[in-house]
Amino acid sequence: MNIAPAHLDALQSLGYTEEEARFLYVVATHSGYFLARQFLGFTGAHWGKRTTLFWGKLERLKHARTECFPKSGVVYHLFSRRLYRLIERENIRNRRVHEIDFIKRRIAILDFVLLNQRHQYLETEPEKVRFFCGELSIPKQILPSKLYLAKKASPATVRHFVDKCPMFLGSPSPVVSFTYIHEGAAAFTDFIRHLESYLPLFRQLGEFLLVYVSRTGSHFAKATEIFDSLVKVPLESDIAGDLLRYFQVRKAWDHKQYADLSDGDLVFRNNARMRFGGERFEGLYRGWKNGRVSESAIEQEFQTNDRKRIVHFETYVLGRMSAACADSVKNG
Repeated sequence: MNIAPAHLDALQSLGYTEEEARFLYVVATHSGYFLARQFLGFTGAHWGKRTTLFWGKLERLKHARTECFPKSGVVYHLFSRRLYRLIERENIRNRRVHEIDFIKRRIAILDFVLLNQRHQYLETEPEKVRFFCGELSIPKQILPSKLYLAKKASPATVRHFVDKCPMFLGSPSPVVSFTYIHEGAAAFTDFIRHLESYLPLFRQLGEFLLVYVSRTGSHFAKATEIFDSLVKVPLESDIAGDLLRYFQVRKAWDHKQYADLSDGDLVFRNNARMRFGGERFEGLYRGWKNGRVSESAIEQEFQTNDRKRIVHFETYVLGRMSAACADSVKNG
């Protein structure tokens, strides 16, 4: 993690120490919210004069406020527009007030970043857009996005990568590592939606890694199954061959030739319907079914347009950043 000296200088000019400035930069960039144990873990400090001085500065300068939640305890929210402006993060949504579920995920995101400070993160929306559109020449409309409707007569705003899950680059080659932070109930609907929103971008990459992050390993088997079904198998397989198989299985199903279909065919059909949805594939199916589009034409069309991809998936049990693990993180 590389923090620009100018950003540290700006925060230190407010009266913070260099270590406090580093912590505030990480919080503002990745979370907006933090717990006392995360500050203690990052700095290696213990409760006492040093921490009292830090909380005093935050309160006196009106840079942060405290919020108390049942079961979650005291949460610190870094909200000062001036502070965010000094590190060129004024338009980031972290300084706004949010509900407890949002805050819990932000705390988990901060834990991941603090425990993995060695990574070269793509920190902000503009930085991510520049990387994918500038360095990789990927069209902007491919990136995961969300439309925000403005009040009154102001135009709507399209924002990209609003999930804020950490994203970093591998070394030495620029293989992108994505993360998904599972924090809360053991429901996978959000994970499925997350993958579906990123699939157009995944299809543009020759190689990438997705890290599934959770407080417990009990979710890992199901998460792996979902990822393999929606992402890994479709992207690493032969698209022309799979498309033709889907057409053949679908045609048999449409003609109620159920005896000709195996259980594997039915599972394949259910997965392929999502993969090959859309007017483009519907038009190809109609043309193939009516004899106007040949199998060789389909093979030729996708032979040059598709490329071999390498898709990695890892799981990560998320610990809690605390003073006990500060030394191992800094020396790791």
